[in-house]
Amino acid sequence: MNRHSIPIPHRLLAALCLTNLTWTVFAQTNALNTAASAPSESSVPLKKPDVVFVPTRPEVVDLMLQMAEIKTNDILYDLGCGDGRIVVAAAKKYGIKAVGVDIDPQRVKESVANVRSNKVEHLVTIKQADIFELDFQEATVVTLYLLPELNVRLMPKLAKLKPGSRIISDDFDMKGAKPKEVVHLNSSPDDENGEAQNTLYKWVVPWDPE
Repeated sequence: MNRHSIPIPHRLLAALCLTNLTWTVFAQTNALNTAASAPSESSVPLKKPDVVFVPTRPEVVDLMLQMAEIKTNDILYDLGCGDGRIVVAAAKKYGIKAVGVDIDPQRVKESVANVRSNKVEHLVTIKQADIFELDFQEATVVTLYLLPELNVRLMPKLAKLKPGSRIISDDFDMKGAKPKEVVHLNSSPDDENGEAQNTLYKWVVPWDPE
């Protein structure tokens, strides 16, 4: 008898099938457990945020965008986007592409929700990233609400932007770079947050040394 035609007993065949099935189930279960335990990128902070989130007043957002003199082909990056209000406003009012970047997963979550609720997903991208390691050379407008020392740390990257690119900072200057424009904005008398003043700075690449 040809050895390849030897019949396998039914019990042995059943045992082999059961063994294969057991290993298949084990492998699938193990894969599912591994996937479930792996944290998603948006839920894991890359590092502790450098600044505390303070929402920008709507009238300040509007003035920052006006100072940027936005054109239809501009690409705006908001570095430290918070809840995404600047990138959403840029997309809705000016129809331009905008990218919001924040290192805090909670802020990223809020920004994504803001983008969706305003139906500007086709124009706005939200990224969880470290702004000091981010490549944003495609930006022609950059908005900031950081701290003076953080603005200075960003200067080497900002200086490499295309000539004519505009940088708008709320409240904080950039030592060593002479602003093109400085605007002071007082809050309205009926502002629920009380009397406040914002100082907005604008630089155009390449900027003049201070």
